[in-house]
Amino acid sequence: MNIFADNIEAMTAYVPGEQPGSTHGVVKLNQNENPYPPSPAALAVLRQFDGQSLRLYPDPMAKRFCQVAADVLAVKADRICVGNGSDDLIIMIARAAAGRGRPVVTTEPTFPFYQTQAQIEAANFIAIPANDDFTIPIDALGQANGAVTFLANPNSPTGATATTDQLDWLARRLDGLLVVDEAYADFADENALKLVDKHDNVVVLRTLSKGYSLAALRLGFAVAPPPIMAGLIKIKAIYNVGALPAAVGAAAMADRQYHDQCVAKIVAERSRIAMELARRGFTVYPSGGNFLMVALAGGGGRAAYEALKARNVLVRYFQKDRMSDKLRISVGTPQENTVLLAAIDADGIGSRQ
Repeated sequence: MNIFADNIEAMTAYVPGEQPGSTHGVVKLNQNENPYPPSPAALAVLRQFDGQSLRLYPDPMAKRFCQVAADVLAVKADRICVGNGSDDLIIMIARAAAGRGRPVVTTEPTFPFYQTQAQIEAANFIAIPANDDFTIPIDALGQANGAVTFLANPNSPTGATATTDQLDWLARRLDGLLVVDEAYADFADENALKLVDKHDNVVVLRTLSKGYSLAALRLGFAVAPPPIMAGLIKIKAIYNVGALPAAVGAAAMADRQYHDQCVAKIVAERSRIAMELARRGFTVYPSGGNFLMVALAGGGGRAAYEALKARNVLVRYFQKDRMSDKLRISVGTPQENTVLLAAIDADGIGSRQ
């Protein structure tokens, strides 16, 4: 007896990055986590949260959080839909706009959860290979003309970023939804928020996991035009974001000074380790995120990953054809990055031919 639908039986589950049993003594640079603690203002809200309120249901739309996010990003609060992490929004969008046989398009390599959700909805999944230099294939994405086009921008694991003008062209070219997943927008030079007002088919996703150091909180949101908002609300779980995450997230977003200081330190370290890795013989790809994709001159991405892991330095290795000689390395603190470089030097990884 087949308990599950055929498309579920046939699919492969999404595999998250490696989580060590203990982080003591481990330099964890494999999941693009922010290396700095959350805002002191957010932690104060966490400590002072009224536990008695936990017996009550939260505001289903997290209106206070939405207003704070709207003020920070200069968008309209009624254009924001909250989610239990941006993963939740991806699920909602797939349920609402991707169905059996409908084309769901993205680039490759990218965040594999887009494919997971397309398969769950029995959609026709189309992965457009990145250009030879791993830049985003905007023209090909437009030609594919998906019912839903997911575009991580900046993209992970490559770090590639499409310009706002390119996204504007793509939105005009598509008949379906353009979902711009801006998980790493805090570290990039541009974002697509202004396109939400310009186009009726653009959704921008944001998360507090990366720029705000709140990955464990699971809080994300979509910025979308009113008709798309109406569709997402139909799909949304009633109470998909708890009162505690909404309150802590609002405090984190409101503390712009702390956020900007942390982002500046990460961007500076991104430049430093890019230069240091290039000096050691790596090919370093341009990145708009809090990570770098690098290629080893002599190949052997898995061997390099294993060698670093043996020295308690975790990076990400993707076992795919175009990625076999590459690693994705999250930007850590200056101290963590120095340990990374020392581990690379100890094994002569970058200099292997």
